Amino acid sequence: MIYMRISIILFLALSLLFSGNELLASEISIDKIDYSVGTSWARFPCNPDKSVDVFYVYPTVFGSKDSNNMDITLSEMREKVESSLLSQIGVYSGVANTYAPYYRQISGALIGNMKTLPETPYYKIAKSDVLDAFDYYIENYNHGKPFILAGHSQGSMLLIDAMKERMSDELAKRLVGAYLIGFSVLQSDIDKYSWMRSAKRSNDTGVIVSYNTQSSTAKGSPVLLKGAICINPLSWRTDSQKVSKEENFGAVFFDSDGKVTKDIPKYCGAYIDLKSGALITQPPEKLYIGIFPDGVYHLYDYTFWYRNLQRNVEERVDAFAAKHE
Repeated sequence: MIYMRISIILFLALSLLFSGNELLASEISIDKIDYSVGTSWARFPCNPDKSVDVFYVYPTVFGSKDSNNMDITLSEMREKVESSLLSQIGVYSGVANTYAPYYRQISGALIGNMKTLPETPYYKIAKSDVLDAFDYYIENYNHGKPFILAGHSQGSMLLIDAMKERMSDELAKRLVGAYLIGFSVLQSDIDKYSWMRSAKRSNDTGVIVSYNTQSSTAKGSPVLLKGAICINPLSWRTDSQKVSKEENFGAVFFDSDGKVTKDIPKYCGAYIDLKSGALITQPPEKLYIGIFPDGVYHLYDYTFWYRNLQRNVEERVDAFAAKHE
C-alpha cells in the first residue's frame, strides 16, 4: 500500500489562472503516502554505508493539463522520475546515501504565478508529501547522521518550504549543505530564519547553494524572483566576477533514459548579475529550452556545472567531517 486512507475526497471547482491557463474542476485525494513502505521511495539505500545522507526531491517531470497532481502509482510517471534522478543524483550519490521520496508534484502546466501557487490545494498536496517524507526520514532513517538537502526546480521550491517549517537551529547542526538549485531562495528568508544561511565560499557548511542559469538577455524567468540569492558554481563566490570556461570541469549531458551522452570540460563560463540575482552564461550551441523564455537555461542548471557541483559536494562533506572530528 502506498496510501494510508484518511477517507476524505475534496471536489474542487476553481478558476485560478496560471500563465493564462484556467484550471478545470478536479477531484483531489488528500490521502497520506505511507513512507514506511519501500515503494514510496524512488531511491532508498539497501545498505546505507556512507557517513552522510542526501534527501533529494526531484524536479517537475509531470506536465499534464488534465490532472493537477502526479499519480505516483503509474509506471510511466515512475519512469520519468527515474530518468530525472539519473541525470542529477550522481552529483551526490558518490559520497551520500540517497533518499528520494515519490511525491504528488503539481503539474508543470499549472506553474506560472509563483506568488499565488503555494496557496493552491494542488501545491499543498505536493508540499505535504515532501514534509511527511522528510519527517519520516529524520525520525526513522537518519540516525543522527549529517545530511544534505538537494533538489531542482519544483523540488527546490518544496525544500525551501521544508527548511522554513521543519529545520531548526539544532537540526541545522547536522546539515552539510542545501543545494536548492533552479528556484529562488530569497534574501528575506535568509534574514528571517537563523538556520537559513547562504553559501559564501566553496567549503562553508550548513549553508544554501542556489542559482538560476540564464543568458544576459533573458527575461521573464518564472523561477527567478526578486531578491534571489546566487552563488557562482565555477568560483563559489557571490560577487559579479566573470569566471572563464577554463574553470568549468565538465558539463554533462544526459539522454531521456538518464544515460550520459556528452561530458564536455570547459563548456561555458559564468558570472552573477547582482541586480537580478541570475547566474549568467552563454553556451556555445543552440539548446532546447522547453517552455521557458528565450535564454532561460533552467533545464541545464545541473548539466552546465555538473562536475563542479560534484567536486563541491565532496569538498563540503570533507569540510563538515574535519569541523566535527
